[in-house]
Amino acid sequence: MAVGGDEIVKPRTDKREYRRIVLSNSLQVLLISDPETDKSSASMSVGVGAFSDPVGLEGLAHFLEHMLFYASDKYPEEDSYSKYISEHGGKTNAFTASEKTNYYFDVNNDCFEDALDRFAQFFIKPLMSADATTREIKAVDSENQKNLLSDIWRMNQVNIGVFISPLGMFILQKHVSSEGHPYHKFSTGNWDTLEVRPKAKGLDTRQELIKFYEEHYSANLMHLVIYAKESLDQLQGIIEEKFQAIQNHEKSCFSFPGQPCSSEHLQILVRAVPIQQGHKLSMVWPITPGILHYKEGPARYLGHLIGHEAEGSVFYVLKTLGWATSLSAGEGDGTKEFSFFNVSIDLTDAGHEHMQDVVGLLFKYILLLQQSGVCKWIFDELAAVCQTEFHYQDKIPPIDYVVRISSHMQKYPPEDWLVGSSLPSNFNPGTIQMFLDQLSQESVRIFWISKNFEGEANMVEPWYGTAYSIEKVPTSMIQNWVQSAPDKNLHLPLPNVFVPTDLSVKDAKEKVVLPTLLRKSSCLSLWYKPDTMFFTPKAYIKIDFSCPLASASPEASVLKDIFARLLMDYLNEYAYYAQVAGLYYGIGKTNSGFQVTVLGYNHKLRILLETVIEKIATFKVDPDRFAVIKETVMKEYENYKFQQPYQQAMYYCSLILQDQTWPWMEELEVLSQLQADDLARFTPMMMSRAFLECYIAGNIERDEAESISTQIEDAFFKGPKPISQPLFSSQHLTNRVVKLDRGMDYIYPVEGLNTKDENSALVHYIQVHRDDFKLNVKLQLFGLLAKQAAFHQLRSVEQLGYITVLMQRNDSGIRGLQFIIQSTVKGPGQIDLRVKNFLSMYESKLREMSNDEFKSNVNALIDMKLEKLKNLREESSLYWREISDGTLKFDRKECEVAALRQLTQDELLEFFNDYIKVDAPQKRTLSIRVYGSPHSSELAADRSEQLPPNCFEIGDIFTFRRSQPLYGSFRGGVGHMKL
Repeated sequence: MAVGGDEIVKPRTDKREYRRIVLSNSLQVLLISDPETDKSSASMSVGVGAFSDPVGLEGLAHFLEHMLFYASDKYPEEDSYSKYISEHGGKTNAFTASEKTNYYFDVNNDCFEDALDRFAQFFIKPLMSADATTREIKAVDSENQKNLLSDIWRMNQVNIGVFISPLGMFILQKHVSSEGHPYHKFSTGNWDTLEVRPKAKGLDTRQELIKFYEEHYSANLMHLVIYAKESLDQLQGIIEEKFQAIQNHEKSCFSFPGQPCSSEHLQILVRAVPIQQGHKLSMVWPITPGILHYKEGPARYLGHLIGHEAEGSVFYVLKTLGWATSLSAGEGDGTKEFSFFNVSIDLTDAGHEHMQDVVGLLFKYILLLQQSGVCKWIFDELAAVCQTEFHYQDKIPPIDYVVRISSHMQKYPPEDWLVGSSLPSNFNPGTIQMFLDQLSQESVRIFWISKNFEGEANMVEPWYGTAYSIEKVPTSMIQNWVQSAPDKNLHLPLPNVFVPTDLSVKDAKEKVVLPTLLRKSSCLSLWYKPDTMFFTPKAYIKIDFSCPLASASPEASVLKDIFARLLMDYLNEYAYYAQVAGLYYGIGKTNSGFQVTVLGYNHKLRILLETVIEKIATFKVDPDRFAVIKETVMKEYENYKFQQPYQQAMYYCSLILQDQTWPWMEELEVLSQLQADDLARFTPMMMSRAFLECYIAGNIERDEAESISTQIEDAFFKGPKPISQPLFSSQHLTNRVVKLDRGMDYIYPVEGLNTKDENSALVHYIQVHRDDFKLNVKLQLFGLLAKQAAFHQLRSVEQLGYITVLMQRNDSGIRGLQFIIQSTVKGPGQIDLRVKNFLSMYESKLREMSNDEFKSNVNALIDMKLEKLKNLREESSLYWREISDGTLKFDRKECEVAALRQLTQDELLEFFNDYIKVDAPQKRTLSIRVYGSPHSSELAADRSEQLPPNCFEIGDIFTFRRSQPLYGSFRGGVGHMKL
């Protein structure tokens, strides 16, 4: 039954067509027709999630999500769905939330109907074999093992919210709630909850899985979004044919009335011990679910004010006092029955000592909001910003779009499926006041996280082992904190001068298809790319400062990082208004200096850019802010050892390959000695010689782009005492990559940095070639062909670990492949053997591949390459990579497609035999092996093993790096320098 699409609110710039239909089985569907798309996508949101897990089978909904990918009655070959999607240019995934499970994929257009047929079988007749069930429980357990030493997950079990940080609160906040409420549940599942405990009770997990599926997976609880190039009528016919067979059991939506927090869980202070260094304070209030008042936006209004960062805000005061480095506020995760409002603050060491004052200041601001009353002008300004953001939103990949909308369909009426809660329009001061009243001293939950509490916590959260303690904080105590908090000038924000009023799109007089080098001097080069594709009132500007002295030593590397962070810090209270209005900026370190990025609505972008440039040109070191930033950077370095083992392996791989990079341990060592005076001396020296590479794109005319670049050049290179001088020709920096020897297999074995982590990891890197169109496409095609096969064999069949990836790697134009695997079941030496075994096994599959299959994969890769860019940011990132690497192949897509059209199957086999095959004569391999605690004994054994002649163990990274030749850099070459 077609219901129409005219009533659906959509952006005024959106040319896509929409239609809502309801099938006879009550499945609700939104069809989206976009004739311009070159990727088709679908997302099915099923109205059942972790809250529906049976008691004693925690994680069953999540486990079912995993199992549906395996096979179906119509397509019984294991993993055939994922294989089909991968081989036809797509990707697939799923996630389990509290009350829904979402499955989604995208694929090249010409394969969409076949892909949909496979996808539909998830919900018609999946197969869940006993063997696959046992194997996939191990995968779920591996996923959970990955999370055990992650503070994001640990604290999630002691609350669920939207604010993710290295010291997230989620697990712990959930745990400190009523045991009878589903919010309290452990939702991931592990070997214990899905295998050991059910068996002890005489339960068969597979039978329980099938029972859960049959009870909950009903068409009337499902919402499907389809995005494709076909007309709405064509799409409707396809959907009616393929999804009509889903059974409708007339199930009711899961509902659990009542709040997860009773009085014993309110007015509490929970102290908890994280894995990582740092202090965090999270204040949480149960509130009326914002979804019930989404057009009035009460939580958005309060989050906007409490989370503001300009002068007069809570964060501004905390920052001025040196007590906090970040603050976020807003509504967290919830349902139509309950929700929470969260204020999350990263504290400094000094802020940790003043926790009571921090809480007092926050309640003082809430009191200010009570006294000020609900302000219509603030609501109107916020509503105007939201209107602009909605109507001028960037196009995003279809796969992201369909997931967003399908997640909305369960919660909002059809007319607001695209909008969700993003367009507050009804000013209702009574509703906002009701929400404000709920942020009371009587209902607050305070979570205080710090390693300083080690030894003091007397309780342990059962699933992740987080140590914590709880105490009551009566109203009288909080009132004392409020009264003793510093008396600072808290006030509401000012009207926002950055809200754009000119949203006109300029007519690009020249149809420039690729970036053009407009200017080149000894000081600066200007690349320009007007918007000829997206026609939005937005611009993108990037300025790369290449400063030779910025990379001369570990001290220089650390100081330029603090310099960039201080600039962001100085600009924050001014530029926060711009951020609220849709203008974004970033200043960050690079290997050769630092980079400035400004993007958003072009109307007032130049005002922000001029302020950023002026702050750089007049930079002075504030010793108090230096101390705060230094403390933050110190903690980040100290937390490196808590990174996942696979991340450590990737870090070591980069350190070995990339010349002129410094290890974090050396940077940490010098950081402790650095003072504000060191930065004050370093900055003018760093800036004394510089070259600026500028990229200006979007809704900006040529003359304005040249004017901006001239203004930037004048700020640094002109005047009686210029800040910078041009580089000497010998000073232009390059990005060189270590060249591994042909026929050699290099191994770097190392113990994991966190002795409590049971995961080991391997990065098996195969270095292939320096950027070349023909070789690029051979590598890419092999990657496309082998990616899903590697995942199926190493993850699904052998169950090495949840993180199992085969992907391409590009280091400044040096191309290769890497296997990334993290495992608790095997040590990295054993995993390395499994990778080599896979390559040997895959060789026969490659040889047996039919010519039709080869052509099909070539065409799939061509379609992927010809996929249109979605927005200005995506286009700019693509072109900036060419500029940054020095390759300058702006027409790369077209050239690689031409090379693909000429590629033969024999050439691909020849490429495999030369570069990828085990023991291939030209093969260059680097294996980074990180040994977790269960496999630490294997490290000594592996090191004492006699290596074959073509194998070399790297002892010291830097001795090895100095001994190796380097690939030539693309930067600074003739093509790069020529105008």
